[in-house]
Amino acid sequence: CCSTSERNPAASLGGRETRAPPAASKREFMSRTQKTVVVLAALVALVLGLTVNKVLNSKGDGTDKVALLDAGIVLLPQSRSLPSLALTDQNGQALQVDQLKDKWSLLFFGYTFCPDICPATLAQLRQLQGMLPAEAKDKLRVVLVTVDPHRDTPEQLKKYLGFFDPAFLGLTGSQEDLQKLAAAVSIPYIPADTSKENYTVDHSGNLVIIGPDGTQRGFIRAPLNNEKLAAQLPGLIKPQ
Repeated sequence: CCSTSERNPAASLGGRETRAPPAASKREFMSRTQKTVVVLAALVALVLGLTVNKVLNSKGDGTDKVALLDAGIVLLPQSRSLPSLALTDQNGQALQVDQLKDKWSLLFFGYTFCPDICPATLAQLRQLQGMLPAEAKDKLRVVLVTVDPHRDTPEQLKKYLGFFDPAFLGLTGSQEDLQKLAAAVSIPYIPADTSKENYTVDHSGNLVIIGPDGTQRGFIRAPLNNEKLAAQLPGLIKPQ
């Protein structure tokens, strides 16, 4: 669901201006969207690479940067504010994204009809929480932000997350607001063509790290390594 997209070969028009039928126009639009997300993904990879380089060359601040990077944890040189957006949780309650405070949060952008990476990632996060000391576990929140608001109603999110951990938080909202949040934290995804039966959504497997002050602190790169994360996260989320 997360790496396979439809490819739409361009048709040769022989120099003539031809009006494409509606279906072709839609395919061309999706192709342009996919290309845009590919470019965004490349930029994200570049930003992550530059961030890693900056982290490794920065002065010590009490954290073992090499060990964090080896666990897939990439901290931003400077924290990043989240947009002020109102989403809806799995209980139908409004939640301001920039008010995700008091705990550390791991945001995963996925969806409940995802056939592979989403259930695998949520299962890994459930396992990871069980590997953490009680104090660290109590300070950590797992959040599933849907990339499929067409199907992921609050009721659907609640039912789905119950299979993993009822304490996991699920968020849905308008496609526009979800994309704003995804862009703000540099986790691009391709909105699906919801007219297709059993459609899938292309999205990232990376996690976003949100600090207890409600700002983005970094990323955890996919695929997750629970053993290394369990060794590094307690030191990261310890009281400052």
